[in-house]
Amino acid sequence: MSRRIGLLGVVAMFVAARSELARAQVSSGSQDVQIYAGELFGDRLTDTPLSGRTPRLDDSVTFGGRYTYYFTNLWGVQLSAGYSPSRAGHAPGGTDDLGLTTVDLDVLLNFTPGYRVAGHPFIGYTVLGVGYAWANLDHSALAIAGTTPVTLADTNGCTANIGLGAKYYLRDNVFIDFDTRYRYLSKLVSDHGQGLNTAETTLSIGYQF
Repeated sequence: MSRRIGLLGVVAMFVAARSELARAQVSSGSQDVQIYAGELFGDRLTDTPLSGRTPRLDDSVTFGGRYTYYFTNLWGVQLSAGYSPSRAGHAPGGTDDLGLTTVDLDVLLNFTPGYRVAGHPFIGYTVLGVGYAWANLDHSALAIAGTTPVTLADTNGCTANIGLGAKYYLRDNVFIDFDTRYRYLSKLVSDHGQGLNTAETTLSIGYQF
């Protein structure tokens, strides 16, 4: 009798675990929040050398948060905000701190709904969206572009991103998310600023509800 009760207990635990994993699948109206950290890979800040050097946005850590709302199990919208405490390398007068803040609104498309790895949901996805970026250069700097004096100062601009990622559910509604994105920034400095082609790789932990 005790063996039967034990067996029934094991079966009940297995069914409960399966049902919790089933609830973890993305569905219409489900939402999730994430916090992430990773690496931002920079690019040149200006389209021409200033005082014989070409300033650039240095590689740096990045961190932030994301909120996603799903209209179906296949697609949803994602709002995200991030910050990178980067530096302006090779700037006139020496390297200077350049903080970068971004806010994005993306469309997210799941391409592996219902797929499992080791019994846990595994969801691959792609994202595409636009947003706005704020640069915060610690100090303005005087420089020479050819023979013309210019002032290197921060500015704000538009941004766009596209990327791929994957979510793996650890238990219940908790998951980890690996994400890599190409990000275009219109410009971050005022004089002779150019569009930047950057990339971000992040790892996050999230909760679905």
